[in-house]
Amino acid sequence: MMEQHQTLKLQNKVVKEAVEWILWIGGAVLIALILRTYVFSLVIVPTGSMLNTIQLNDRLFVYKLGYVLHIEDVKRGDIVVFKYPDDRKTLYVKRVIGLPGDTIEIKDGVLYINGRVYKENYLKEPMLGSFGPYKVPPGHYFMMGDNRNDSHDSRFWEHKYVSRDDIIGKVVFRVWPLSRAGVVK
Repeated sequence: MMEQHQTLKLQNKVVKEAVEWILWIGGAVLIALILRTYVFSLVIVPTGSMLNTIQLNDRLFVYKLGYVLHIEDVKRGDIVVFKYPDDRKTLYVKRVIGLPGDTIEIKDGVLYINGRVYKENYLKEPMLGSFGPYKVPPGHYFMMGDNRNDSHDSRFWEHKYVSRDDIIGKVVFRVWPLSRAGVVK
């Protein structure tokens, strides 16, 4: 009888320990999912459309919370991750150029925003061509890559503008490769 009681006590202890482990692991997974969904994520850049700012295969830290809770405005010059308007299952990384209400035009490789020349010090090389004008609708943004002569961006999409709701987060930090790790601007 004493042996049976000790065996039962040991079994209860093992079950209690297993339940505690399951709760800890489940809680950790739940916290990780919440953080990944609402606070931050990591993305890998598969193209050279953002050269020289972002290199092919860079791993980037994307801050989501500010945009998700609308406590941070999307600003001109922000590098953002968003759902590509022509295929919302695909994510893109581009720079915000046009804000709601802006008129964007490129004449002979020079960017004009609302009729004024807009200087950009992050371009890979001088831009070629003329595009637009494009009038950005309310609640939407006009996106362009920093490698303008090799970027599939708002100028070429069927649906030219990105809805505010489709902007996932702001690129803030390069995580990999370590030799280039740091703040992304």
